[in-house]
Amino acid sequence: MVSGGADSTALLVLAATSALDIADGRGRAVVARERLHVLHVNHQLRGIDADEDEEFVREMAARYGIPVTVRRVDVARLAASAELGDTNVENVAREVRYAAANQLANELCAAAGLPRSSARILTAHTANDRAETFFMHAIKGSGTQGLSSIPWRRNRIVRPLLDHTHEQLCDLLRMRGIVWREDATNADTRYLRNFVRHEIVPLARQRNPRLFESMAATCDILSDEDAYLTQVASRAYRALERRRGQGLVTLDAARLAAADVAIARRVVRRAVLDACPQCRLDARHVARVLEAVAAGEGSVSLPAGVDARVTYGALFVRSREAQGHSDTSGWLEVPGLPGPAGASASLVAPGAAGTLALEAGTLTARLREVSAGNSPEALARAHGREWEGLSVLLDATACGIGQLGGRLWVSGPEVGEVLCPLGMHGQSKKLSDLLIDAKVPASERAAVPVVRAGVSGPVLWVAPIRADERVRVTDASRVLLELAWKPK
Repeated sequence: MVSGGADSTALLVLAATSALDIADGRGRAVVARERLHVLHVNHQLRGIDADEDEEFVREMAARYGIPVTVRRVDVARLAASAELGDTNVENVAREVRYAAANQLANELCAAAGLPRSSARILTAHTANDRAETFFMHAIKGSGTQGLSSIPWRRNRIVRPLLDHTHEQLCDLLRMRGIVWREDATNADTRYLRNFVRHEIVPLARQRNPRLFESMAATCDILSDEDAYLTQVASRAYRALERRRGQGLVTLDAARLAAADVAIARRVVRRAVLDACPQCRLDARHVARVLEAVAAGEGSVSLPAGVDARVTYGALFVRSREAQGHSDTSGWLEVPGLPGPAGASASLVAPGAAGTLALEAGTLTARLREVSAGNSPEALARAHGREWEGLSVLLDATACGIGQLGGRLWVSGPEVGEVLCPLGMHGQSKKLSDLLIDAKVPASERAAVPVVRAGVSGPVLWVAPIRADERVRVTDASRVLLELAWKPK
């Protein structure tokens, strides 16, 4: 990636004439010329100066016999229209550059018949950039990930010049008689990076002339620790995740509240970015979400229109787009019984029913009490035959529901989830295998409603396929839970 400035021009020269460590396992080595390709993105922000930058990069690439691709993007228009979910010109320009780099890398891999993982995207970040980014994140407020600044490698993006300073690269170009392009906006201290570069870093270097070396060591330590915490947080995230859809992530809020705060912060950040990758979070945003999690209720509005809401033990993170769509999960209320059982009926008159409307249909739940002289098991079997699986009677106590009622969690099937299907005498079975045996099309399985005792509770009923053996009605059952499914 070559802009035409001193750093990226030096990267082009070194890639073509010297040895670089491009993180392909060989260490510092000469890069085969046929592996090199130059990308220049013209942001169209500086008129004729931008066009001259483009021409300069074309000439430099031609000098070393390296093919070049130029992408022209009207960044100002994109920022004004907020098409990328951001109105900050610098942020939009960065997103545009990396999107263009990834697209070009994919195209080149396809043309060469190579896997995408074989590509490397080289950027010209230096020790100066690393120190500046540290200060920028510290000013705005950041966690370990932000303070670790710029990593040597992230996926296929590699920064082979992080151990060089800007001054060293300028000296290299001068010794080779190579000029470079200067962006006049780099002197404008209204931009945060320029403010840090021209106002803060010079003062810090007065106290520590070896500032860049010291900060590089600090950033390496923070980066290693951040990588470890990220692994721990990823395992916690998988354990806490209860539902994921287009622009929606649901987490177990109670267990999240009990997690170590260092891990909880990362889990929240990942949940938000999974729901809306364009959302730019600051530490204060994550803190507000965790406050709602600790309180057990509340909602927080986040950047890019993301909504984080805690209710009934679950944290729902929704993008702006997902907020306008019907959900595939939610709480099903079970009202309590109206009063003591009457002696004239085999089942007392049921109380009011709780309902939950989903994309594929509606679930209802109510309690019934068995009167004396009736067999609960016989009633459950007769009910099942009458409704042909669309409604079941279960033991309310085994489901965690008392005579005063309660609530049940409903969502789609979870990866690796198991149950003990009714009729299999306690043998367990993967929920995915149950759906396959029931001949549910793969495209429809995510919409199958699974009723659970709680967000992280056991499965009670896979509607309308099978109930769990552990909540079946027995002759000792006195309060029954009636669940019914009405598909659209």
